[in-house]
Amino acid sequence: MVPQNYANHRRYDFMYHVVLFGILALTLIGSMVNLYQSMSRHGLYSASLIVVLTACLLMLFFFCRIFALKAQDRAIRAEENLRHYVLTGKLLDPRLSLRQIVGLRFAADEEFAVLAKRAADENLGAEDIKKAVKNWRSDTYRV
Repeated sequence: MVPQNYANHRRYDFMYHVVLFGILALTLIGSMVNLYQSMSRHGLYSASLIVVLTACLLMLFFFCRIFALKAQDRAIRAEENLRHYVLTGKLLDPRLSLRQIVGLRFAADEEFAVLAKRAADENLGAEDIKKAVKNWRSDTYRV
């Protein structure tokens, strides 16, 4: 396995992000074409039902991803708050946003507290925090 760093830390699943999304998008387009063609015939109810069901599947596609990431972000916030407390005896600065805390999770213990203080003081963005990490701590469990 290639060591994780800023350039390769994002998770990308080809089957989910491309194949499944592509199938759902094409199905929605096809169902709308079917609905349009059904307007002149008597199959309007079933054609509109297919469009609605496909739109629901597309929303489910996005919500499944969003809900999983939100739950994971809450766990990361708790983990990083505990890690900061163990390292410094204090909780994380309340000025830090969730995005900043999620970015801090890649910092090794030796630079974590200093980078957390800097992020709060300078209001660094999550990407700036990740770029500032010198000793990358992999997170291979992120979905």
